[in-house]
Amino acid sequence: MDDEWNLQQERMYKMHQGHESMHVEMILIFVCILIIAQIVLVQWRQRHGRSYNLVTLLQMWVVPLYFTIKLYWWRFLSMWGLFSVITSYILFRATRKPLSGRTPRLVYKWFLLIYKLSYAFGVVGYLAIIFTMCGLHLFFKIKARDSMDFGIVSLFYGLYYGIMGRDFAEICSDYMASTIGFYSVSGMPTRSLSDSICAICGQKIIVELDEEGLIENTYQLSCNHIFHEFCIRGWCIVGKKQTCPYCKEKVDLKRMISNPWERTHILYGQILDWLRYLVAWQPMVIGIVQVINYSLGLE
Repeated sequence: MDDEWNLQQERMYKMHQGHESMHVEMILIFVCILIIAQIVLVQWRQRHGRSYNLVTLLQMWVVPLYFTIKLYWWRFLSMWGLFSVITSYILFRATRKPLSGRTPRLVYKWFLLIYKLSYAFGVVGYLAIIFTMCGLHLFFKIKARDSMDFGIVSLFYGLYYGIMGRDFAEICSDYMASTIGFYSVSGMPTRSLSDSICAICGQKIIVELDEEGLIENTYQLSCNHIFHEFCIRGWCIVGKKQTCPYCKEKVDLKRMISNPWERTHILYGQILDWLRYLVAWQPMVIGIVQVINYSLGLE
C-alpha cells in the first residue's frame, strides 16, 4: 500500500512539475471568485432575504440529489426520497386554508423530530471520527476505514437533514402564522390576540402561567404575550424565529431556555445555518472557477 501511494504521489508530482505559475494563477482566480461570491450572497440575503432562502433551499434539495445519482449512493437517495415525501405532505398541510387546528402541532412535532435525529446523528458521527483518529477502533477490532466511513456518513446525514428541516420549518411557520392571522411577515396582524389564545397555533391556552401542566406548560415572553411552551419553542428553535409571533419584539432565548444542555441546540442551529452556504453555494462557486480556468486554458 505504501509503495502504491508513493508511486501515485510521484506521478502527480511529475504531471504538475513546471506549472507553478499556472497553479498560482488558478489559486488567485479561486480566491477572487470566492470573495466576490460571498459579497454578492451577503447583499442578496440582506436585500431580498425571502428569495435568497428559497433559492438556497432549492439548491440544498437538488445539488446532493445530482451527486447521489451520479455516484450511485442509493441509501442516501432512499432516505432523501422518504424525507421529501413526508415533508411535502407536511408542507401541503401547512399551506392549506382554512388551517386545521391540529396542523401546527403536527408540523412542529415532525420538524422537531428531524431536528433531534439530525442532532443525534451529527454527534454520533463526530464521536466516531474522533474515536477512529484516536485509534480506539482497534480495541473493538473494527477496521479504520469502516469506522471513519460510518462517522463521516453519520455526520453528513445529521448536518444535511438538520439544515433541510430548519429551512422547511421556517417556511411552514410563516405560512401557518400568516394564515391564522396573528402574524404577518411585513405588516400588522390581521386579528387581535386574546389573552387566552396562542398566537402560533390559534388554540385556546388551558394551563395558567403559575400552574404545572401534565404535557406542557404555558410560557410568557417579555412582551407579556403568552403561548403554549411547545409552540414557542418550535417557533424560536426549530422555526428560526427570534421575535414574538404577534408584536415582533425580540425573544430572549437565554431566559427562555434555562437548561444549559438545551442551549447546545441553539449553537447547533447556528452551525447548521453556516454550513448551508458550504452545501448550497460552494459547488456553484467551484463550478464557476472551473469554467473560468477552462476558458483561460488553465487546466
